Amino acid sequence: MTAVADRSLGPELARSLTLGPDTDVLIIGLTSSDTGPAIAPDDLFGDILTADIRAQLLDQLAAVGAKGKAEELTRVPAPTELAGVTSVLAVGLGPAEKVDAEQVRRAAGVATRALTGTELVATTLGGLDLGAAAEGAYLGAYSFSPFRSDRSAPKPDERPVARVEFLIPTPEFGETALTRAQLIAEAVATARDFVNTPPSHLYPAEFADRAQALAEAAGLEVEVLDEKELAAQGYGGVVGVGQGSSRPPRLIRLSYRGGPTKVALVGKGITFDTGGISIKSAQNMDHMTSDMAGAAAVIATVLLVARLGLPITVTATVPMAENMPSATAQRPGDVLTQYGGVTVEVLNTDAEGRLVLADAIVRAGEDDPDYLIDVATLTGAQMVALGTRTPGVMGTDDFRDRVARISREVGENGWPMPLPTELRADLNSKIADLANVTPHRFGGMLAAGLFLREFVPEGVQWAHLDVAGPAYNTGGAFGYIGKGGTGVPVRTLIAVLEDISSEDTATE
Repeated sequence: MTAVADRSLGPELARSLTLGPDTDVLIIGLTSSDTGPAIAPDDLFGDILTADIRAQLLDQLAAVGAKGKAEELTRVPAPTELAGVTSVLAVGLGPAEKVDAEQVRRAAGVATRALTGTELVATTLGGLDLGAAAEGAYLGAYSFSPFRSDRSAPKPDERPVARVEFLIPTPEFGETALTRAQLIAEAVATARDFVNTPPSHLYPAEFADRAQALAEAAGLEVEVLDEKELAAQGYGGVVGVGQGSSRPPRLIRLSYRGGPTKVALVGKGITFDTGGISIKSAQNMDHMTSDMAGAAAVIATVLLVARLGLPITVTATVPMAENMPSATAQRPGDVLTQYGGVTVEVLNTDAEGRLVLADAIVRAGEDDPDYLIDVATLTGAQMVALGTRTPGVMGTDDFRDRVARISREVGENGWPMPLPTELRADLNSKIADLANVTPHRFGGMLAAGLFLREFVPEGVQWAHLDVAGPAYNTGGAFGYIGKGGTGVPVRTLIAVLEDISSEDTATE
């Protein structure tokens, strides 16, 4: 087992009432308007950005064409009055009337991404929304380089920002917001680290070991089932998917007990997905290193719940398997028995995520949860329907809508999707209780949701998040998102759990 410590390797974040003498770069926000750009916020930090300094900066910025468009970056020499500061980086926020927490988060992220090799950065963006600015700065500065040798390791001028100081107007301003934001950002970074670790180094047993080490350090209860225990206890989905690999499956459960309301989290942990016998095409198969992003998200979330001390009980049930073709792999046409007794005809071995999730959902349901949320990079159909940045959210109507709304509020863009009744009949099997796919490609994301619904206990508020595209960025960096693992939907999950916690507190 590789030794693992909780993720706290990002830039140091701090609040400061003044600009330090060693500040390398000052980041400011710039809004756009018909009359030209303006520095935001305009009503704070007058002792640092005096009227004269603001006028000088606006003249310099206008001279080099700065408009204040969202995420536009413009760097100019610092006025001499800003003693010790080498340069000022203006980051666009867009129109002032449209600036919200997500825009601040993106601006902070794109700015810190641009400042590689900088030791100390100060910023006024925290005056707009300190929590959002801190999240964006930390996540924008995220890097992952444990697999680089000395010859290709980042040079000093290529390393992320080391320290970010948020200028604050009063000593007590935003202390709680900064602490919470850093904890959330570290959890997202933990999920990113898991996703970015290659399958050569993160296979089911290793994944379970790393999760167990983190959980025990956080004081969580831990249960791990190996392949023999999974077979003996009837986890037919996890065993069936994992039987083609020389690296056997696992199922891990992490429990935090903080209050009477119980929330079950389930995350798909396919550490690599070839498609099995129904093998995928070679093009872009390397992206399947991310097929455990749902597992990474729920593990990071329950660790975060413990750090925040939320007054609810949260248990993560995480099936882990590697889907490989071999002489022992399950075949199209095989029938397996899921945990709980439902039989499934496996028509396509590349629809494996729903098989391991079904086992885990039934097991999670045995705890009698009030809420159940499952997260998975489940279907390519999610990207066809919603693109690469919008998770699909399905489930019981009210809770589905609540989760999707909260997801949009935190900037992860979840969108509610239906579970059409007419698609359910297409999951009927000629020989078993269910087939794992429909005989057509229509509504593939929704059909997968309907399959999972068969295993959700009656009366439980349920949400299913399909994050096939949003969990792994294969394109260029944007905002606070780099290439590779994004950490989606950790921020959605923790915001939903905080919302449930606040609801409970309000009724006491």
